[in-house]
Amino acid sequence: MALQPSLALRQFTAVFLLLAALTGHAATKPHTKARSAAHHKAAAHKASTHGPAYGKTAEAMTLADELAQQYSLPKTWVREQISQAKYLKGVPKMVLPPALPTAKNWRAYRERFIEPRRIDAGTQFWQTYQNALSRAEQVYGVPAEMVVGIIGVETFYGQNMGNYRVLDALTTLTLNFPASHPRAAERQAFFKSELGHFLVQAHQQGDASISGSFAGAMGWPQFMPSSVAKFAVDFDGDGRIDLRNSPVDAIGSVAHYFKAFGWQTGMPTHYPVSFDEARLDKTSLLAPDILPSFSINNFTAKGAVLDEQALKHTGQLALVELFNGDEAPSYVAGTDNFYVVTRYNWSSYYALAVIELGQAVKANRALASTASNVR
Repeated sequence: MALQPSLALRQFTAVFLLLAALTGHAATKPHTKARSAAHHKAAAHKASTHGPAYGKTAEAMTLADELAQQYSLPKTWVREQISQAKYLKGVPKMVLPPALPTAKNWRAYRERFIEPRRIDAGTQFWQTYQNALSRAEQVYGVPAEMVVGIIGVETFYGQNMGNYRVLDALTTLTLNFPASHPRAAERQAFFKSELGHFLVQAHQQGDASISGSFAGAMGWPQFMPSSVAKFAVDFDGDGRIDLRNSPVDAIGSVAHYFKAFGWQTGMPTHYPVSFDEARLDKTSLLAPDILPSFSINNFTAKGAVLDEQALKHTGQLALVELFNGDEAPSYVAGTDNFYVVTRYNWSSYYALAVIELGQAVKANRALASTASNVR
């Protein structure tokens, strides 16, 4: 989830969302359904309890001056923003790895996203924004169902974009990142950089009050500030980029993100795979993880069995393994496009959920269209 942009989507949101789901518990996001809304509201309130503003302490002002210089911002303005940022008491704990190992469970994870109400919401989203989705597919070559899948998994089609003030969250994770984290220095430096990008955008827009996730991801697609800077586009043509209030900008930005990371138009994301146990070398097949590294000949020579369509694939493949708790793992043969989806969130579970949600919405939309025509 080397660091790529949208880290909250690839690392910390993955820890927050993925690990909770994999262990069979609902993630503490309002759009999951396994726990009551009251529980989620109480948990969110507890996690986001504000401490005091950082004020003009030496530590806060040193940070402000460093960011002002690095990002060419007015020192007085940056000092004012940082001094007003509030410490979020629960956030540092939320970025820590789980204390105990968890058993990954693809089926449990899948159930939280490929669900009727999310499919219905995605169908309505597609109907409402079909022109923008079609245009994004034409411009960037990314299928509409991939964009629909991303936005559906990330924010339940705009229903849960986060209620943490981004300035507070990023300042907290810069000044109070937990020292017990195994990569504390690296993570803290990342959030400091994201805070800098956010301040640049806030200064340009004249608004530092934007809300997002506990790790600073924003809008319908949950872009981190550095991803906003690099990949967000003004797809509705109104002269400004607004990922929180413009679903059309979000659609174009997600498609642009995929294209920037190498999406190949017309290539499937994955194929079904089985095994010839007599010659199976699963250790070698799994060694590169999800990075496509095998030609068709090398893949099958190591005991992977592919269908007729997959045997015509001209690119590299990876064996993607998804654990199912105590049951046998699931496997797919991932292509370069599957790998592109994991650049949004470094997780094969996340990628397949995005893909399958998009496919489910597409199928539901086609079914609804057929039923309408029959009438």
